[in-house]
Amino acid sequence: MESKHILVVDDDAGLRELLQEYLSAQGLQVASVADGVQMDAHLSQHPVDLLILDLMLPGEDGLSLARRLRTRSSLPIIMLSARGEDVDRIVGLEVGADDYLAKPFNPRELLARIRALLRRNEQGQLKHDEDKSDIRRFGPFSMDVDARALQKNDLSVQLTTGEFNLLRIFAEHPNRVLGRDSLMDMLKGYERSPFDRSIDVRVTRLRRKIEEDPNKPQYIRTVWGEGYLFSPNGTN
Repeated sequence: MESKHILVVDDDAGLRELLQEYLSAQGLQVASVADGVQMDAHLSQHPVDLLILDLMLPGEDGLSLARRLRTRSSLPIIMLSARGEDVDRIVGLEVGADDYLAKPFNPRELLARIRALLRRNEQGQLKHDEDKSDIRRFGPFSMDVDARALQKNDLSVQLTTGEFNLLRIFAEHPNRVLGRDSLMDMLKGYERSPFDRSIDVRVTRLRRKIEEDPNKPQYIRTVWGEGYLFSPNGTN
């Protein structure tokens, strides 16, 4: 994997310096800023492959920044927070973070999560022969697996890396019940954690973007006690 560009957004100068020094020593190109204003300025001028975003920031907080980024970008996001409660993790994932790490943490654990997320993203972006373009269609949607793009009636639907990978797995296994463990196994590079509700949160986020009524899903149906079933025909 070639050197990747990482941007750290955290108002703790000591932590920024620590992460920049440690991650740089691991072969990553790292920049760091203190708040959302500086983040926007950096993103507008430099390519970034992954964002490490603190939850508690001066001015616009990390949740708001992640939510705003998701309206225009699928940039992988790892969210950091001194608050490690499940509800904070759930909210972080719901607004678009791809992973969540509670402070204090071991830098080696953060590095493992960065590499896993970059690897998963890179695997998903591998280009196939253009003559063998993989297009999956369901309802009014058209999913170009090679371009990692989803359209609804020719209008782009913005998905995060995690959401797209999950939808791709569903599309590759239509009309088949997939349990949570199976989904985790198929999400290559996914780092297992005690937070086993992450699949449910990703499904909830995905439903909000593709279902007419997320509370009455037609495409991604829940099979109680077993897992989820993707129905391309949109049948209940």
